[in-house]
Amino acid sequence: MTSLPHRLVQALDRFNAAHPWDHNAHYHRWILRQLPRRFGSALDVGCGTGDLARLLAARANEVHGVDSDPAITARARMLTPGGTAVSFSVADAPTGLPAGPHDVITCVATLHHLPFTEALDAFRSRLAPGGTLVVVGLYRPRTATDHLLGAAAVLPNAALGWLSNRGRATPRPASMTARTRPAGMAFSDIAAQAHTLLPGARLRRRLFWRYTLIWRRP
Repeated sequence: MTSLPHRLVQALDRFNAAHPWDHNAHYHRWILRQLPRRFGSALDVGCGTGDLARLLAARANEVHGVDSDPAITARARMLTPGGTAVSFSVADAPTGLPAGPHDVITCVATLHHLPFTEALDAFRSRLAPGGTLVVVGLYRPRTATDHLLGAAAVLPNAALGWLSNRGRATPRPASMTARTRPAGMAFSDIAAQAHTLLPGARLRRRLFWRYTLIWRRP
């Protein structure tokens, strides 16, 4: 019985390789629903190829995306049409982030690569009064609830992977991102530290092995 979960994980990995889809982009529209219809400056931390930054540009006066990978940042610039209010730069978070203040800060599947408390402190200090921070992050499953939610995501994960590539001669590629590593913090630890640093922050476990954090600066 102990080998069954391992075989299921291997099967899921093979299916995802054949039917890739972007788990992070799945949350982009949700992120937009947490934000005002119009705002001034936005900062996207760990911007990858800039998909979210370009969506934010439809509402913002200016958007700045930062990523630590020069190749990915160059790709983001190439994919962004000229004349848009989006810029990209290579920077190491949290120390190298633009000073701001920013009305919106987003961070998708990046925070687990950074020193957690230092990163949240940097986001807080760069957020304008009344501004909104939205994080979609990864956590390490530890509790029964974590594992049950992960198991519940298996079938939807396969279905969305199949639907996103249905009718395509070649699979739809996932967005280009830097190599990731597994999350080290459990959700309970993330929530405890976030509530200390960002009083009033709202955190929730989500499908597809993610959690969300929303905080509005007073």
